[in-house]
Amino acid sequence: MFNKVAQILKTKELRRKILFVLAMFAVFRLMANIPIPGIDITSIQQFFAMNEFFGMLNLFTGGALDKVSIVMLGLGPYITATIIFQLLTMIIPKLEKLYKEEGEQGRQKFNQYARLATPIFAALQSYAMIMFLSGQGLIVGMSIFGLITSIIAITAGTVVLMWIGELISEKGIGNGVSLLIFAGIVADVPSNIKQAIYTYDPSQLISYISFIVVSILIIAAVIMVNEGRRNIPVSYAKRIRGNKMYGGVSTYLPMSLNPSGVIPIIFAISLLMLPNMIGTFLHIDFLSNLLSNNWIYGGLYFVLVFLFTFVYTAVTFDPKNVSSNLQKMGGFIPGVRPGQPTEDFIKTILNRLLIIGASFLGAVAIMPLIVESVTGVQQFSFMIGGTSLLIIVSVILETSRQIDAQLEMREYND
Repeated sequence: MFNKVAQILKTKELRRKILFVLAMFAVFRLMANIPIPGIDITSIQQFFAMNEFFGMLNLFTGGALDKVSIVMLGLGPYITATIIFQLLTMIIPKLEKLYKEEGEQGRQKFNQYARLATPIFAALQSYAMIMFLSGQGLIVGMSIFGLITSIIAITAGTVVLMWIGELISEKGIGNGVSLLIFAGIVADVPSNIKQAIYTYDPSQLISYISFIVVSILIIAAVIMVNEGRRNIPVSYAKRIRGNKMYGGVSTYLPMSLNPSGVIPIIFAISLLMLPNMIGTFLHIDFLSNLLSNNWIYGGLYFVLVFLFTFVYTAVTFDPKNVSSNLQKMGGFIPGVRPGQPTEDFIKTILNRLLIIGASFLGAVAIMPLIVESVTGVQQFSFMIGGTSLLIIVSVILETSRQIDAQLEMREYND
């Protein structure tokens, strides 16, 4: 551990990237504390504290929502736009071809579509949120000019936050969007610990201990899911060019138990928030109370995580391309013919892994709900709940892998 930290500090390029990420986190936290004008923050914070749905929504913005800051929507509009365009790849062949078959240039163009759609979603969501808060009496006396100014400020804040995420991915280390969501969740950890200490009840000591033990087991399960691999053996045929012989080596194709990482969790929670948000904004009690039952919420959460694991993997991982690339490089899976048989073999292995990985991921996601129902301990529900825990652990593991890769590359170059 200490050796790795020392290596990071000695590596100028890696040190620069990590400091850049931390600087962007500081900018994000600064923006999260800049409110739009004409807001009674105290009343809004009290309202959010009493509303479980908005409390969860506030968690993913790092407390920016209950401050009604210029980044109150977080990366929600960008995630929504990305979800919609990725789902459209399964319906629109041209969009699928752009994303899957046109390489890095095609994906950049695809991502550009999501970026262009983000301000539209941000403007609509900011208007809806301001109208809802006004309806609750939390925003009073806002003029038309003030409304337009607030929408422009919130939309600009969302676009700047999206830009910061892109900068982190490009110039920092790790996935910028995931890291900003991670930063938003972790930002509330100290206040949650403080609240848990103040509300500690000695009569619930056994429940607290049980909750902590199960949480540790959940962390271990998340690590197991994210680190699980199935290595498919791959051999390369010998080729002679001039006086040199190439190939003739054996390696393996690693297939992850959870190739989609944390994305299914983000997608699932985004969709789960939608009915409650619509019901709350439009005062439709049925939609507002639809997910108030833990069993209904947990069941839908499990199903959505399970399905999104398959959907996102289908969008991002194409067995046909893997099979084609293996064949072009002279590689083959022992006992499996190149071409279509190799594609079918990889697809079969992938589906088997996804059934295990998606089921396990969904089970881990709803485990805190079960534990909370059994132990009755709710103080840590936001801090180490299934969604937060999965995102935190997954982002840490992914970032750690990228740091290790950077260190190994440096050692190889040296």
